[in-house]
Amino acid sequence: MAHFVIVGAGECGARAAFALREKGFAGDITLIGTEPLAPYERPPLSKSGSDEAPKPKFVAALERYQELSIDLRLNTTVTAIAPATRTVRLADGETLSYDKLLLATGASARGFPGTDGTSHRIRMLRTHADAVALHAALNPGQHIAIIGGGFIGLELAATARKRGADVTIIEGLQRVLKRGVPEEIAEAITERHRREGADIRCGQVIEAVQEDADKVVVRMATGEVISANLLLIGIGALPNVALAADAGLAIDNGIAVNERLETSIADIYAAGDCCSFPLALYGGRRVRLESWRNAQEQANLAAANMLGEGTEISAVPWFWSDQYDLTLQIAGLADEAVAHVRRDLDDGAFILFHLGADGRLLAASGIGRGNAIARDIRLAEMLIAARAHPDQAALAASTVKLKSLLAA
Repeated sequence: MAHFVIVGAGECGARAAFALREKGFAGDITLIGTEPLAPYERPPLSKSGSDEAPKPKFVAALERYQELSIDLRLNTTVTAIAPATRTVRLADGETLSYDKLLLATGASARGFPGTDGTSHRIRMLRTHADAVALHAALNPGQHIAIIGGGFIGLELAATARKRGADVTIIEGLQRVLKRGVPEEIAEAITERHRREGADIRCGQVIEAVQEDADKVVVRMATGEVISANLLLIGIGALPNVALAADAGLAIDNGIAVNERLETSIADIYAAGDCCSFPLALYGGRRVRLESWRNAQEQANLAAANMLGEGTEISAVPWFWSDQYDLTLQIAGLADEAVAHVRRDLDDGAFILFHLGADGRLLAASGIGRGNAIARDIRLAEMLIAARAHPDQAALAASTVKLKSLLAA
């Protein structure tokens, strides 16, 4: 009987295991994760402002793995992959044979030079344990300094302000969300944070970080000193590729896979945050996406192709972020756009449509309260997938239904 092994028991790995069963795979499945908790969703870790300690949002109950005969191994580390013998070695010395192998090893928080992010007063966020430790420190009267004005840093800032802590955000670039978010939306988010009392410092260079018994001191190149009770580091993530690299798999900003999530070695696949892949929708350019929906979509795609379906990646990249009462959503890739069209909606919400030199819709970015932009972003996503060349005046006019442009 065939044995499929999945390394990485996060959102992607767990959903791939379930997808294999849903598609009729009757062989053995072993799902291996390093954390003590069953697979859980990571987005809630940075988005809760509740006074209650965060609770993990599990992908499924433990009983579900047992019902489907998925051998879930927690607190377990894979130390090596041997493609020649189709085996993986575990830290306890056990060796598992596989017929197909899926690497869903995810990504790790990027550290700041001179710190490891695991001390009492200098923290990073990647796991539920990290979230619990941070929650205990986010209290009224505490001063939280955050290095990084990206999504994680800003979401953590919003959480800290909801809990009553003072917040200073230190960003090296000239504005927050410089990578991947239009300036108009970044300005709206910056204004919202400042209205909530957050101190945002952009264009800053940090000279040194020093921790002592009761505080963390951040020394700026200007000579300014910022003292805080806690320092949060939110400067992005790095794909976990060491295991794959040691096994001889091709690496290119992550584990390099093709349109079917196949790596450079036969019968080994990779999916989720750890892999980079070509997107036909954007001329075959190679991208790596760290997003909840990408993890889900690639889990299903990996399962399908491990079973021989030969399905290629076709999904439009999509991302969202919740900060205070605002929701930001982005569909597509806007970095090659040459024209930008704004559509204003009710209550201050708006969407920016990003078009290429030939008028093709490449991406859409929106911000608004609650679900104000959700429907239009979804329709924009469908237009992007259809490689549509919509009329710019129609995109700008809120009286023109996007659904009508899709029909056209």
